[in-house]
Amino acid sequence: MSSPDVPPADPAAEADRVPVTQRAIEQIKAMIADGTLRPGQRLPTERELAAELGLSRSSMREAIRALTTLGVLEARHGAGVYVTALRPADLLETFSVLAEVARGETLVEVLQVRRILEPAATALAAARADDDQLRRLGTVLERIGRDEGIGDTVAADLSFHQAIVEMTGNTTLAAINGGLSSRTFKARVWHGHHEAGVVARLREDHERIYRALLARDPDAARAAATMHVLEVENWLCAHLDDFA
Repeated sequence: MSSPDVPPADPAAEADRVPVTQRAIEQIKAMIADGTLRPGQRLPTERELAAELGLSRSSMREAIRALTTLGVLEARHGAGVYVTALRPADLLETFSVLAEVARGETLVEVLQVRRILEPAATALAAARADDDQLRRLGTVLERIGRDEGIGDTVAADLSFHQAIVEMTGNTTLAAINGGLSSRTFKARVWHGHHEAGVVARLREDHERIYRALLARDPDAARAAATMHVLEVENWLCAHLDDFA
């Protein structure tokens, strides 16, 4: 039996179902995408934009506010609203909220994403890192898992992994990695390992990664990074009730 004919979607009806503020956001984004508005350029006034796009000023105001929060636009006191430089770190800044507030299974999913990205980034870093970068990384490594306290270790841990991703030269990847890294979660991981008397295990993970980078061995670097994230993921799964 053949299926009944489905009438084509009415573009006007589809547009009517989209909230007005969202339509304003999409139209401003489209103007940036097609080059009508460029990085660093000042937007027309709220009144002019509303008239040009056929929307209310209140909807335009909300759209500008939302895009400012997302790092797409910036309001300069007394000078108007401008398109930002559209750098990945700015646009993905709000991404970090996920890692900070995620709980339970969602937090496990965040670590699973890290297990996909970090090994690949570490392998690429092994191929691209220069001597100065590795020397600085070694200095950071010295602060991890020492007796100065959890706070210093957590800061060093964050710096260690971010420095590795930055060695790839991919600013978007570095911004994503930064967003997936939660200081609060790392503190709980280190504290939990400290209470269990297995801090040395995390310290050894970092040393293994560093040795692979020094050897300029992408395969070993990928394997070491995978083992490290998997160690943290397994620890989380064993303590998931604490993160419910």
